[in-house]
Amino acid sequence: MPDKQEQFKALLRTNGLKITNQRLAILEVLSNRPGKHLTAEEIYECVREDHPEIGLATVYRTILLLSELNLIDKLNLGDGYARYEISAKSCEENSHHHHHLICLDCGNIYAFQDDLLENLEEKIKETLGFEVKDHEVKLFGYCKNCIEKKGGTDI
Repeated sequence: MPDKQEQFKALLRTNGLKITNQRLAILEVLSNRPGKHLTAEEIYECVREDHPEIGLATVYRTILLLSELNLIDKLNLGDGYARYEISAKSCEENSHHHHHLICLDCGNIYAFQDDLLENLEEKIKETLGFEVKDHEVKLFGYCKNCIEKKGGTDI
């Protein structure tokens, strides 16, 4: 199996993009933090550790491009911050579609995987002739830690 850098280079080439340090660095940051949902500023801080020459504006432009090509996924939680994660298309280890649980108290985001929607998508295709290409599930509630902090009562 090719290493991550080679995999990312191949993805960039396949999408007709030049291979740049900025693009590789952002893909690397996101792939090294599975389950994390980073803002552009957080990605910038991580990238800056190894590549201080890369500016925030470059990070924003690169994130936009990678997101448009579905190499990274954008997650909006309605709080004014876009968050990003490596897409299944970019990372073989993360090839299964996942969904998000968002705690309304602490703001933590938890990824979970379930195949229930695959059955629904198949039923939709069979009964309506509609082929679902993508879906997004965000469930809002309270995490175990926040419930325990409140004494286990309803929040």
